[in-house]
Amino acid sequence: GESVELKQSHAGSSKQVRAVADGLEADVVTMNQASDVDFLADKGLVSKDYARRFPNNASPYTSTMVFIVRKGNPRAIRDWPDLVKPGVQVILPHPKNTGNGRYTYLAAWGFALGQPAGNERTAQDFVARLLQNAPLFAAGGRDATTTFMQRKIGDVLVSFESEAELIAREFGKGEFTVVYPSLSILTEFPVAIVNPVVDRKGTRKLAQAYLEYLWSPAGQENAAQNYLRPRSPEMLKKYAEQFPPIRTFTVDEVFGGWSKAFPAHFKDGGSFDQIYQKK
Repeated sequence: GESVELKQSHAGSSKQVRAVADGLEADVVTMNQASDVDFLADKGLVSKDYARRFPNNASPYTSTMVFIVRKGNPRAIRDWPDLVKPGVQVILPHPKNTGNGRYTYLAAWGFALGQPAGNERTAQDFVARLLQNAPLFAAGGRDATTTFMQRKIGDVLVSFESEAELIAREFGKGEFTVVYPSLSILTEFPVAIVNPVVDRKGTRKLAQAYLEYLWSPAGQENAAQNYLRPRSPEMLKKYAEQFPPIRTFTVDEVFGGWSKAFPAHFKDGGSFDQIYQKK
């Protein structure tokens, strides 16, 4: 076999996509939302049909949004309605600028839509109440974690399920409790090949093989060991103890895909701006 050296760059998805667009020499990308890869496709850097070039919309693993609360859950937070109660402080990254924040925003919106008599107006009102309980918007997922765990601000941190394990490694499992809401959003992490880079370097076959590996048994197990939900039913069953069942919906199912959700909620004049101007 051929030995391959992997060089990685890690940062928030929206920050990374701008770096790649500005010339970061990446053969492949993994983002936490399709809108970031769509941005690269619009720039001619990845194929327009990237989501059809690999299984599962080109997302080899998933996660979901959960609540991380203080030890013992002193605020008795169980579900989304608890996050809009008076006096509860919610920590989340900025919904307009970060993937983590956008998923939280859409998760809350989708939950509200799914309630009896739920509609776009009641969903917007619900999300507005949640944002009113945010004392600040963190710059990104890690900043939100630091705000909650180190600065001790807030009663609940909304973040990826996979982030909970990173928090446990850094701060200790006994310092917080993970709460799974009754309904959340399925977060997908699409991958793609950066065409101009692999063509210039002659690394297309290696890039393709690397991304295909992510769906292999070894790749799926590696995802599970890093607390990302594997697509493989067999691997998900093997690691069932660390992935409690949770009812989820996708961006496609509720919002018609990122191509509709992003402009409706996060572009200038979208629902976030409408809510925040009133805050």
